[in-house]
Amino acid sequence: MPLRRSRTPHDAVHHPVFARFFARLGPLLDARAGVGAYREELLAGLSGRVIEIGAGPGLNFSHYPGTVSEVVAIEPDRHMRRLAVEAAVRSGVPVDVVPGVAEALPVKSEAFDAAVVCVVLCSVRDVRRALAELGRVLRPGAELRFFEHGRAEGPVLAMAQRALDRTVWPLLFGGCHTARDPLAALREAGFEPAGHRRVRVPARGLVTPASTCVLGVARRPAVMSGE
Repeated sequence: MPLRRSRTPHDAVHHPVFARFFARLGPLLDARAGVGAYREELLAGLSGRVIEIGAGPGLNFSHYPGTVSEVVAIEPDRHMRRLAVEAAVRSGVPVDVVPGVAEALPVKSEAFDAAVVCVVLCSVRDVRRALAELGRVLRPGAELRFFEHGRAEGPVLAMAQRALDRTVWPLLFGGCHTARDPLAALREAGFEPAGHRRVRVPARGLVTPASTCVLGVARRPAVMSGE
C-alpha cells in the first residue's frame, strides 16, 4: 500500500461516546431507513484501487463490488477503527484500515482510481483541505463517489440547522454539522459534477436535521484548483 509519513496524530479525532452510539445506530439506519440501499448504489460499478475517507465501523465494506482490487479505509477514531478492522475481515474485497484524518491523508499522490465519502464531509474540521487532499490522491479523471447529508431546502429547517450547528449538534454527534453544502464544496474544490440526486433519510416519517441528503458522483479533472 502506498503510504507517506503524516505529522497528524493517529487519534486526533476521538469521540468515544458518539462512536459507540453510531456503531449501534448505523446498522439500524441501513436496515430501517433505507441507507443500506444507498450504500449499494453509491459503490456500484467501482473498480481498481479505492480510498474511503472516514470509514467509521466499516458499514460500506460489504457493499463493494468484486471488481474493486483494494480499499484503503481511512478512519481517525480508535473505537471506530477497531470495528472497521473486524468488518474488513468479513468483506468480499481486500480492505486495509489505516489511521489518519481527511485533511492529511497518509497515502501517495495520484494512487487511487476512485474515492468514497459517505456521511463524512459533515464532520471533517476543514472541508476545503480534505477535498484538496482527495484531489491529490486521485488519478486524473478518477471518480469521487459521495453520499452526504447537508443543508435543507426549506427555510424553516435550514434555520434550525444553523442554530443547532452553532450550539449542541456538533457536541452530541461527533463534530457533525447539518447545514454544510457538499455540492458547493465539491465545485469550489475543483471537482467536476457527474450526476447526483437528492434523497431523504428516512424516505417517510420523522424529518430530522440530517434527513436532507445527496447521492452522486464527481470527477477529478486533469488539473485541480490550486495546482
